[in-house]
Amino acid sequence: MSDGVQAIRYGMFIMPFHDPAKPLGQCYDEDLELIVRAEELGFSEFWIGEHHTMKYENIVMPEIFIARALGETRRIRLGPAPVCLNQHHPAHVAGRLAFLDHLSKGRLNLCFGAGSVTADQELFGADPKNAAAMVDEATDMILRLWSSEPPYEIEGKLWNIRLKKSVDEETGIGYVHKPLQKPHPPIAVPGTSRNSPSMRTAARLGFQPFGHCLIAGNVLADLWQTYAAAAVEAGRPPRRADFKVARSIFLADSTPEARRRARGNSLGRNFEYIGRLFDKGLGRRVYKRDPGMSDADCNLDYLMGEQIVAGSPDEVLRRLLLLIEETGPFGTLVLMSYDWDDKPSWLHSMELFARELMPALNKAVCGAAV
Repeated sequence: MSDGVQAIRYGMFIMPFHDPAKPLGQCYDEDLELIVRAEELGFSEFWIGEHHTMKYENIVMPEIFIARALGETRRIRLGPAPVCLNQHHPAHVAGRLAFLDHLSKGRLNLCFGAGSVTADQELFGADPKNAAAMVDEATDMILRLWSSEPPYEIEGKLWNIRLKKSVDEETGIGYVHKPLQKPHPPIAVPGTSRNSPSMRTAARLGFQPFGHCLIAGNVLADLWQTYAAAAVEAGRPPRRADFKVARSIFLADSTPEARRRARGNSLGRNFEYIGRLFDKGLGRRVYKRDPGMSDADCNLDYLMGEQIVAGSPDEVLRRLLLLIEETGPFGTLVLMSYDWDDKPSWLHSMELFARELMPALNKAVCGAAV
């Protein structure tokens, strides 16, 4: 499917989203169990979101959680998504991610972006107007730290990094650690909008495009078009195999059962919760297929036909093939997961996804079961 036709890999992403009444330790235990099960079912990668002040989305530093999960897994690649670069000093990010890459023995994936939670930004004094500029500057500084030797003197508009006077070669002091993977772990960039500036930046730097689960299929298609055009302009051939697409998919033995469960379980509640967050600030434009849609029309009925894919394996296959017709091929389908409010149904959905849906999807795309 590339470039030629390649099998679609599959991964998983958790924001995470949990019922605030559930003890935090139970939430983390369930997320850890989810990662272990994902590896058993052949998922190639697992992503964890970063949120500092949210009761529902309650992992404040995905890197710590990843370090815990490394000891429970052997193959699956793990990554924070995104590392909220506008909320951390670039030198700290560079050091801790290099450390984690060695700890993971090279199983670390990365995603760089801006944290957008208003409370997180207020807590860290990160002006939302500077978010894009902070991500760009931090990315440049991190890459420079990973590709150079001391002394370090990197001047920016938002941060400055200086390490000159205390560098001592004899005692090995004054060195920022570099990642195990060379030149660095794979880096993805999330995209949520038409004509996305972040997709142009990703293409220029050779990073991977990562389509968000909240956006409509035509916006996903626009992300790739924006990325591909910028890649060609930068002299980098765009590779469809690098394109990651996150979707909220829930499977059951029948389509009526899957749709009923998805409307009432933590998946449907998550979209309604995020809609309420949008209502308090930006409005629901992220959800919209047509920018002229009213916010009121971006309700659960609309979402069930667009961002949420619920059904039997045959129905979900039909929906995904329609999506691929609109977006073009992509390399990794990233399954969103939510709170285990009904653990058996969530595990059954996950098993249907890995054992029935993905082989059928790859047979349809590649002409043979993979």
